[in-house]
Amino acid sequence: MFNRPSAAPFEPNTRVRETIGVSDREFEVLTLLAQGRSNKEIARELDVSPNTVKTHVANLYEKLEAKRRTEAILRARELGMIQ
Repeated sequence: MFNRPSAAPFEPNTRVRETIGVSDREFEVLTLLAQGRSNKEIARELDVSPNTVKTHVANLYEKLEAKRRTEAILRARELGMIQ
C-alpha cells in the first residue's frame, strides 16, 4: 500500500488579516460564517446581540469586497485567511 505524507496543518494568513484590517472578533464571526452558522447562532455563540453580528458581517463585506456571505467566505479562502 502507498503511504502519502500527511498534509501540513492549515496556517491562516495573519498578514492578510492585518493588511485588510480584520479584527479578532470579525475573524471569529468569519470563521462561524464559514461553518454555515446563522446570525442568531453566531450571536448566541459569541454572547452578543444579532445586531452586533450584522455589524461585523457588514464590516467583513466591506473589507473583503464582497456582497454576500458566500462571496466573503470564498474571498477569505482565496486570501488564505480560513480553510
